[in-house]
Amino acid sequence: MSNDNFQNKQTGHDNEHHDHVLPLNIEGKEFEWHLQFITGAEIKKLAGLSPEVDLYLTVEDPWDDEPVGDDTKVDLGRPEIEHFLVKKKQNFTINKKPFDWDKQYITGKQIRKLGLIDPDDEIFLEIMEPQKDELITDETKVDLARPGVEHFFSKEAAVEVAIIVNGSPKKWEKKKITFVEVIILAYSNYIDKPTMVYTVAYEDGPKQNPEGSMTKGTVVFVRNKMIFHATATDKS
Repeated sequence: MSNDNFQNKQTGHDNEHHDHVLPLNIEGKEFEWHLQFITGAEIKKLAGLSPEVDLYLTVEDPWDDEPVGDDTKVDLGRPEIEHFLVKKKQNFTINKKPFDWDKQYITGKQIRKLGLIDPDDEIFLEIMEPQKDELITDETKVDLARPGVEHFFSKEAAVEVAIIVNGSPKKWEKKKITFVEVIILAYSNYIDKPTMVYTVAYEDGPKQNPEGSMTKGTVVFVRNKMIFHATATDKS
């Protein structure tokens, strides 16, 4: 049902008695009503819901579900069966930050947007051992109404490229590399003392950083056959 159709249901017409019952669905359960119109208060009473809950009428995408106030009249005389639901705040975390959601289900795409997760990173749902954490794709739907609180986390997608460091090929399994990691690849360790001076330059990089130099604390994206030049000078 479209948003316009819902607006047409909220009318001031007199409620007409129907000789046959009109079906409606409330929180997944089927009910019957003998009048053409029903109010939000009547829906709550029919289903035994608390008067304080927030009631919604489900509508087709791309519109959001429409709130149904206690005095709102909804037309049950249309061909389709109307579905009503109570929206409960569902709590979950993304990378240890708390969030809440007013729908039962959430998709991986929505999690990525809420958590400001990089498009190339993978999202996982934390699962208790010995089971493995569940990979959540953008299309995956997760039921937030299950017992417990869902914990989502992101991490860099596994990659494997060969980068060239001081003329030698090195396997690398991350999308990025730090200044210190380049030095360790080049010299097997990183000596952190004032007299040790390191430099790093690179070329043939991806579009984010095709070429340039690095200093301590910087990070660059990598790609296959990217070239790094590292030097180490001890001035002690």
